[in-house]
Amino acid sequence: MYLSEINIYPIKSLGGISLEKSVVEERGLQFDRRWMLVDEKNEFLTQREFPKMATIGVKIQENDLSVWLNNKEKLISFEPNTVDTANVKIWQSRCRAKVYESEINNWFSDILQTNCKLVLMPDDARRTVNPFYAVRKFKDVVSFADGYPFLIIGESSLDELNSRLEKPLPMNRFRPNFVVSDAVAFAEDNWKKIKIGNVVFYLVKPCDRCVITTIDQEIGVSDGKEPLKTLASFRQKRQKILFGQNLIAENFGETLRVSDKVEILA
Repeated sequence: MYLSEINIYPIKSLGGISLEKSVVEERGLQFDRRWMLVDEKNEFLTQREFPKMATIGVKIQENDLSVWLNNKEKLISFEPNTVDTANVKIWQSRCRAKVYESEINNWFSDILQTNCKLVLMPDDARRTVNPFYAVRKFKDVVSFADGYPFLIIGESSLDELNSRLEKPLPMNRFRPNFVVSDAVAFAEDNWKKIKIGNVVFYLVKPCDRCVITTIDQEIGVSDGKEPLKTLASFRQKRQKILFGQNLIAENFGETLRVSDKVEILA
C-alpha cells in the first residue's frame, strides 16, 4: 500500500490544496486548518451554512496565503497585522485566536454576504482532542479541524461507494488529508496503528459524515441527498454515517510524500 494523495485545507471549509509532500505537526499537517472564519458571536462558519465557501480557492505562498473567487483575489499574511484576539467557538470547544484586520474581514464578508472575521490559531493555543479518543489524554491537540488532526480514506473505499451511486463522486467531497491506494475497500476500518513513511499513526475513531459531502466542491452547490443516502444503507452505525478514519500521530516533524509506503502495525 502507498500514499496516493496528501491534502490540506488551510482555511477551514474553504478550498483544499493537493500536495506532493507535507510536514507532520502536532495538531495536523503543516498549515492545515490553522485559519478559520467566525461570525459576530465568534462561532465557526462552514459549508454547512455557506456552501459557497467551497469555491474560495487557497494557495500557500512563501510568506502569505492567496485566496480568490472568480476575479477577486486577496493576499493574507501568515500573521494578522493586529493585536486583537478572540475566544472562538468550534463545536463544543473554545480556544484563543488572533483576529485579522478589517480589510481582510470585509473581503470575506462581501463574498459570503454575512459579517465574519478571519482568525488564526497561534502556536501557543491549546485545543485538545476528546480525551475519550486521545492517545495522550489531555495532551493531544488539534487545529480548527472538526475534532482530530488527520483523516485517512482508502481509494478503494470510494470506488466501492461509487459503484453504488448513479453519479460517481470525487474524493474531494470527503476532504481527507491522506488517501491510500492498493488496499481493499474499507480496510482502514480494521486498522488500529499504521506507519506512513517514518510517522506512526493511531486510528482512533471513524469519521462521522455530514451534509458537506453533498456539496459539489467545484461550484458550491448541494447535489441533494447523495452520498449520504447511499452511505446510510451500508455504512451507518448508532445513527452515524461513517466514511474514513481519524488519526493521531505518535511522532512529529517528519515530511510525508506521495508514494510513501503505508504499513499496518496493528
